[in-house]
Amino acid sequence: MTQLHKKFTDEAVKDLLEKYMNKVMEINVVIGILGIKKRRFFELLKEYKTDPKNFSVQYNRKTVKKINESIEKNIIKELKTEKEKIVEDKDVKTNTYNYSYLKDLIYRKYKQKVSVPTIIDRAKKNDCYIPKSKYKKVHDREVITNYAGELIQHDTSFHKWAPYASDKWYLITSLDDYSRLILYAELVEKESSWAHIQALQEVFLKFGIPAKYYVDSHSIFRFVQGRDSIYRDHKKFTDDIITQWKKVLYDCNVEVIYALSPQAKGKAERSYGWIQDRTVRTCVRDNVKTISSTREVLKYELNKYNNYQVHSTTGEIPIVRFENAIKENKTYFRDFTIKPPFEDIKDIFCLRMERVVNSYRRISINNIELSISGAPIGEKVELRIFLNDKTKMAEIRMWFKNKLIGVNNAKISDLNLVHF
Repeated sequence: MTQLHKKFTDEAVKDLLEKYMNKVMEINVVIGILGIKKRRFFELLKEYKTDPKNFSVQYNRKTVKKINESIEKNIIKELKTEKEKIVEDKDVKTNTYNYSYLKDLIYRKYKQKVSVPTIIDRAKKNDCYIPKSKYKKVHDREVITNYAGELIQHDTSFHKWAPYASDKWYLITSLDDYSRLILYAELVEKESSWAHIQALQEVFLKFGIPAKYYVDSHSIFRFVQGRDSIYRDHKKFTDDIITQWKKVLYDCNVEVIYALSPQAKGKAERSYGWIQDRTVRTCVRDNVKTISSTREVLKYELNKYNNYQVHSTTGEIPIVRFENAIKENKTYFRDFTIKPPFEDIKDIFCLRMERVVNSYRRISINNIELSISGAPIGEKVELRIFLNDKTKMAEIRMWFKNKLIGVNNAKISDLNLVHF
């Protein structure tokens, strides 16, 4: 690493930092002059902003102070817990240490500040250290977009988030490629079209409508001839059938891009590896066994990732990068609006199906019959069904020739929408 104190005066470094803050110089120019990495640059920038008058890069050798006895005790205690409950526990698949996590844990739990190198030093002395492999996997982790909302990476991770729980759960996430901000993250017991539609609803209403979504070829996102035609019309070709999730995007004029291979999709999946690792560790330590408690842990870690963690690829905190893009109008997000003839968000974020009006002027949904008026016998009526998970009720909105002709309610359980 470049020894700044041998090459630059304090005033020279301050001048470069000021030029960056005033947008006179780009970050790549500054770090090129200083000969440092982005992470070191942001450390210097933070130090300068905190105390400009006393900022210095000059090196002063000091006698190493012993840390407080209480801190020492807590470091060793948490290292032993990490070893026994995570690394050596056969029921937990995580078999490595995370010293950065321990640093955050010690501050959160004991309100004590300690550095990662100090924790590693104690780990080596207490048989709680596993050397890193010399072989490093090469990943393409570059940001491929220039605007917020240009591409949303949307995915699901099926994992045992709480190792002491009896079940695995699905984590549904939506991530902005440009800022690496996780726009949506929710644990669900069962993956379904409706769960993914709810993710769209939250992102669109909170942030706006993006330009594109990037997903894999899961049947919820894409109909693939041969794979899905066993259950549907075998005469249909790939993409001839529009899935429930994709219909919402069509209504909002959002393009869908499919990953051509699991390897291509891997870049998005790595983005929440940080969240996954920390959530699992906390659930183990706190003996979490329920999905509701795991959601609370996830919420805490998500807040830290989005609002405090400097991302290794962008060199910026996700929320800061995202908000700066919005301020500078570097965004593809559009305001969400309901286009006529539709009247309510329930007409957009919903499940859709068609039914034919029978001779009794009724339609049938899985043995539930509903009266209908405003559509002739023998004609097709489009149903847009909004599910209220809190009340366990479904609102069935009936449309005929771009006109709302009726609204009915039914229990979600009675509708038996197992395929959605």
